[in-house]
Amino acid sequence: DTAPAYFATAMLPTAAPSAHAATLAELPDGRIGAAWFAGTREGAADVAVWFATLDHGQWSAPRAIATRESTTAATLGFVRKLGNPVLYAAGDRLHLWFVSVGLGGWAGSSLNHSISADGGDNWSPPMRLQTSPFINISTLVRAPPLALANGEIGLPAYHEFIAKHGEWLRLAADGRILDKVRMVHAGRTLQPVVAAFDARHALAIQRDGGPGPGQIRSVTSSDGGATWTAAPDLPLPNPNASVALLRLRSGRMLIAGNGASNRNQLLLWVSDDEGKNWRPAPTVESDPDALAEFSYPTLIQARDGRIHLAYTWRRQGIKHAVFNEAWLEGGTP
Repeated sequence: DTAPAYFATAMLPTAAPSAHAATLAELPDGRIGAAWFAGTREGAADVAVWFATLDHGQWSAPRAIATRESTTAATLGFVRKLGNPVLYAAGDRLHLWFVSVGLGGWAGSSLNHSISADGGDNWSPPMRLQTSPFINISTLVRAPPLALANGEIGLPAYHEFIAKHGEWLRLAADGRILDKVRMVHAGRTLQPVVAAFDARHALAIQRDGGPGPGQIRSVTSSDGGATWTAAPDLPLPNPNASVALLRLRSGRMLIAGNGASNRNQLLLWVSDDEGKNWRPAPTVESDPDALAEFSYPTLIQARDGRIHLAYTWRRQGIKHAVFNEAWLEGGTP
């Protein structure tokens, strides 16, 4: 990459006083779509999933694409609050998965799925997915899926009820659940995010579910996601917070996450050897106030090669950064 270093940031338009858990996808026409949840505070009754698009450097006004009321009406099940969304573009379809809770906390979550065929302008009524037997609770999502070699979709998920562990959902192209396997790990893990090296080999990194200061947890698969095996923790900190992982088209791996003590730093690390070794890249955000929060990063690489990062900014909004690989190498924009 001989291009000069490039890095730019902008806040997404405000949808509500509190915002969290952004997700990104590149639309068929090259626009970048973002979704997140926002309301008066996390878990409030007025929280909705919001959607906006980036076109020629300008973000559109956000629109609510899932609310408690619309989800209740479509699924015929009581919805008390909404949570993490995940976007995924495949062909002319834009998929949205999002979390809803009827009773209790996030451990009582259900997973909902909706599809747009027009770049996010209109969405099908959400369907509640049957991800577990009996009461069908405690399946949550945070990270984007991967296209599988056979045309199916692999969606990272996680379970919080009693135990905390990662899961891998295998979906049909239309979003139907075909299979679910556990990402086996001895520790409490959450929010896996997966990068594939080829049709069979993949790495998943996970949030350390505590207790105490932790490190980024990892599991690997060598059979296309049919089974997952615990791997050594990465030598990178994780204060029980969401992480992002991306395999760049250059072959490098990129992680976004927080520092050891809290969520007041948003850091990047790069690997040149498929995740065996990691080195720091430029810092995205840092505030000496331990209560400052730059969290829940998400990463994609667009068709033009630029890398897009979105994250929660002080719980007040969603911030978007776009940069190239030259900037990762320490270049000054």
